[in-house]
Amino acid sequence: MDLEKLLTDRLAPAFATVAGEPVDPVVRRSQRADFQSDAALALARQVGRPPRAVATEVLRHAELADLCSVVELSGPGFLNLTVADDALAGMVSALATSARLGVPVAAAPETVVVDYSAPNVAKEMHVGHLRSTVIGDAAARLLEWLGHRVLRANHLGDWGTPFGMLIEHLVDPGEPGAAQELSMGDLDSFYKAARAKFDVDEAFRERSRRRVVALQGGDEATLRLWRLLVEQSERYFLTVYDLLDVTLTERDFHGESSYNDLLGPVVEELDRLGLLRESAGAACVFPPGFVGRDGASLPLIVRKSDGGYGYPATDLAAIRHRTGTLGATRLLYVVGLPQRQHFEMVYAAAGQAGWLGPPARAEHVGFGSILGSDGRMLRSRAGGSVKLVGLLEEAIARATALARERNPELGEVEAAEVGRAVGIGAVKYADLSSDRNRDYVLDWERMLSLDGNTAPYLQYAYSRIRSIFRRAGVAAQPDAGISLAEPAERALAFELVGFAGVVGAVAVNLEFHHLAGYLYRLAATFSTFYERCPVLRADGPVRESRLVLCDLTARVLQQGLYLLGIRTPERM
Repeated sequence: MDLEKLLTDRLAPAFATVAGEPVDPVVRRSQRADFQSDAALALARQVGRPPRAVATEVLRHAELADLCSVVELSGPGFLNLTVADDALAGMVSALATSARLGVPVAAAPETVVVDYSAPNVAKEMHVGHLRSTVIGDAAARLLEWLGHRVLRANHLGDWGTPFGMLIEHLVDPGEPGAAQELSMGDLDSFYKAARAKFDVDEAFRERSRRRVVALQGGDEATLRLWRLLVEQSERYFLTVYDLLDVTLTERDFHGESSYNDLLGPVVEELDRLGLLRESAGAACVFPPGFVGRDGASLPLIVRKSDGGYGYPATDLAAIRHRTGTLGATRLLYVVGLPQRQHFEMVYAAAGQAGWLGPPARAEHVGFGSILGSDGRMLRSRAGGSVKLVGLLEEAIARATALARERNPELGEVEAAEVGRAVGIGAVKYADLSSDRNRDYVLDWERMLSLDGNTAPYLQYAYSRIRSIFRRAGVAAQPDAGISLAEPAERALAFELVGFAGVVGAVAVNLEFHHLAGYLYRLAATFSTFYERCPVLRADGPVRESRLVLCDLTARVLQQGLYLLGIRTPERM
C-alpha cells in the first residue's frame, strides 16, 4: 500500500530496459506534482545520451496508465507523476477494510533479540536508563507487530566485584533489617551506604573481598543473600516498568550471572580457534581494524590477569547463546553511543569465532544523552543523577494538573488516567521524536504542549476524532465510497497511504523519529482537513467518505502511537 514503492516498482522495469541493468528510479514526493523521479539525469551520463531523451524512452516503457492521471517530462529530464484520484481513493478504501492498515506481516519472519534497559542490581534506575528502555521497547513492539519472534533481553548487572560489598552490607545489620531497607525501594541509599563503608573500613573491605570469592565459588549461604538482593531489585524494576508502561516482564530478566557457566567454554573455544593472545597477563582477542591513538591494535580483554572475566566475555557468551541456542538472526543492542566501539569489537570477535555470521547480524542501536535546560547532562538539584521514578511521577503530576485545568468535566479517576497517559506519553515522545543519535533537551513546557510535534498534540488529535463519532452517535462504514474532490481530502489520503512505507523503513533503520514525524504530519494534515471539510454537516456520500477518512486517521494514529509505546485516551 506504499505509493512510493508502488511507483518505484512500476518505473524500475522501464529504467532497466533503457539501461540494460537494474536502476533505482529514485521516486520522491514533489511540490510540482505528487511524485518526481530524477533518475534519468544520472542514467543519461552513464549511457551518454541527453537526459530528456532517456526520460522520454523510460516513459514509453512505463506502465502507469492505471495509477497516474498525469505523467509529464519537465526540465532537463525530470518525470513528474500525478496519481489518479480514483487510484488513490481505491487505496484508501483498501486501508479502511484492512485490519493491519495496509502494513503486511514480514514475508520472512526472524527471531530477534532486543537487548535493552539493563539496570544494575541494588541501584535505582536513573534518567540514563530512560532512552535504552523507551527505544528498546519501541523496537520490540514494532518488530513483534510485523510478525517477528521477539525475545526481550534485560541484561541486568547482577554479578561481579561490587556484590561482595553489597552482601556484606546486607549481613552487617542483620539480613531482615537490610531486606526491609531494600524492599522500601531506597536502593540508592543502600548502595551508597555500602560504598561509604567499603571506602573507610579496611576490615569491611577484606570481608567484601572474601565474600566475592565465596560468591564466585558457589557458596550456598552467599548465593542466598545474593538472590535476595536480585529479587528485591527486580521487584523495584518491575514497578518502574509498570509506571513507564513498557512491555518488559520478569521473564525478560537475563542477568550477567546467567552466562557464568558459558564463560569458560567461550574462552576455551577462542583459544582452540587460535584467537586468544596474552597481553599483560590477560587473555585477549585482537579484532582486526581496531587501533588506538598510538596505532597499536586494541585488545578485547576476555579473561583478566587475575583470572576473572570482564564484560567482553559475557557479551561474547551472550552472542554465542543467542545465535546458537536461541536461533536468533538479528541481535539489537540498545546501548548509549559511548559503547559503540566496545560492541563493534565484540561483534568482530564473534564473527571471527564463527558465532556471528550471515544470516545472523548484530546492530548497535546507539543513542545520545538527555540534557537539562542549560545544555548539560541532566542532573538533580544536588548534582546527582535524576531518579527515573521521580521524573516519571513529575510528568504525570504536571499532565494531570493540565488535564483538570483544560477539562474540568473529567472525573477524578479519568483525570488521573489521562494524566498518566499524557505524562508518560510526553516523556516517551520527547525521546522518540528526536534523532536517537543526538542529545536532546528535556523541556517540560514543550513536551506537554498541545501545539507542535508532541505526544499531547497527537493524543488530542485522536481524542478529537473520537469525539466526532460520540457526538454523531454513528460509526464509519469502511466499505463506503471514498470521495477526494477537495485538496484537503486528497492531502489526507496521501498521508494515510504512506503509513506502510514509514513502518517498513523504521523496522530496518530503527530511527523512530521518522515514525513520530509521520504521525505529526498526519495529525497536522487532518487538522487542515477538519477545518476545511465539514464532516457531520456534509450530505450523503460525502459525509460517509469523510467519516471513513476520520476513522482511518484515528486508527493510524492509535496504531502508530502504540508502536511508540504511547496510549491514546478517548477523551482529553
